[in-house]
Amino acid sequence: MWRICVVAQCGALFSAKIILFLYCMTKLSVNINKVATVRNARGGNNPDVCRFALDCEAMGAEGITVHPRPDERHIRRSDVFALRPLLRTEFNIEGYPSKEFIELVLQVKPAQVTLVPDAPDQITSNHGWDTVAHEEFLSEVVAMFKDAGIRTSVFVDPDITMVEYAAKVGADRVELYTEPYAAGYAKDREAAVAPYITAAKAAKKNGLGLNAGHDLSLENLSYFAEQVPHLDEVSIGHALICDALYLGIEETIRRYKECLRSGK
Repeated sequence: MWRICVVAQCGALFSAKIILFLYCMTKLSVNINKVATVRNARGGNNPDVCRFALDCEAMGAEGITVHPRPDERHIRRSDVFALRPLLRTEFNIEGYPSKEFIELVLQVKPAQVTLVPDAPDQITSNHGWDTVAHEEFLSEVVAMFKDAGIRTSVFVDPDITMVEYAAKVGADRVELYTEPYAAGYAKDREAAVAPYITAAKAAKKNGLGLNAGHDLSLENLSYFAEQVPHLDEVSIGHALICDALYLGIEETIRRYKECLRSGK
């Protein structure tokens, strides 16, 4: 009987450790904008954005991210509506909170909305919000989304003040803009990651969840995940889709998830 109890207790402890490990794992959200860019280059529906998103889920992605821009140069509004009832993982819609964007998100009600300070003609996101200067505006926008039950993340540079004011505007999470880390990784990775460690600790102190994204890749992701604490989610698109051209999407997702596992 004693042996049975010990085995049962060890089994329960092992199961608890497994659950804790899975809970602590950083989630991978695949940004599928580039897939839509390829489709739009020729018209028609090849590649099929919805099918690609579902395949990513089946292959292990824990989330799908889209960034519907006003000119619809990649993801279209119609894609957002088509994806919503199909996805089984977390759906993250990112974009500048214009009137049209706010209306779209409130209609679709994704799991998460990520607010980015992009101009309409911007090629890609290249800086975070000045949450101090835009405190009033962001407070109003965040309140609308939270009232609708949508988790809200604010895209910020790895700066303590920007993180603290993201908490003040009522955000649930911040997403750290990681291009500076990616650019500095090859030169001095310790110096490149240092501001992100500090910002992550500030996010935790202020009760914020932590996301990260922009130019994270198979080359630099493991070290980032290893060094930056409290990391809930990374959103990766351009590098992941480029890798998939050579490796295939299933193997690529496997490798990115392995980077997140080895980092933890």
